Amino acid sequence: MKDQVYLYPIWVRLWHLVNALLFLALIVTGLSLQYSNTTFSLMNFKTAVSVHNITGYILIANYILYLIGNRFTSNGNYYQFKLKRLPKRVFKQFKYYSLGIFKNESAPYPISKKRKFNPLQKLSYVFVMYFTVPIIIASGIALLYPDLLPNNIMGFSGIHFMDLIHILVGFILSVFMIVHIYFCTIGKTPLANFKSMINGWH
Repeated sequence: MKDQVYLYPIWVRLWHLVNALLFLALIVTGLSLQYSNTTFSLMNFKTAVSVHNITGYILIANYILYLIGNRFTSNGNYYQFKLKRLPKRVFKQFKYYSLGIFKNESAPYPISKKRKFNPLQKLSYVFVMYFTVPIIIASGIALLYPDLLPNNIMGFSGIHFMDLIHILVGFILSVFMIVHIYFCTIGKTPLANFKSMINGWH
């Protein structure tokens, strides 16, 4: 274990697993709702609505647990960053991902006990978890209670505007998930990072 570091405590691993399953369920049911018609649908419309709504509520509860966990454990420290020279650090990591990794160069920001995320990861995770997830949760709740929405928002009907926001952010999160899974294959072996999420050791 000398060359390994314990980065993922059990609560992070369980939260991550639950979150991944919830996101997959929301993506499948969301697509089914968006493209449902009389000739083809991924699942029954009423079933998709029920599963999507219930899964959404569970996601909210899981997200609250995530916020509490990051607030009261050291895991929250990994999401803090300094703005000074941030663009330079992010570009350096981006350059490594786009060029250096194919030249077998060393990672500019290797993982350690104090640094679980490189600058690009940290920026993207903060954007997703503290910006886009709250938006998709808020818009989802608003769509559950459309009577509370104003009739007109920026020239759109309130419900159509909120639906557009919900779909747009859902698309962003879906793309993020695909990219996230791909980058998880970038390790000592293609499955090394996935193994880390099982045993907690990087």
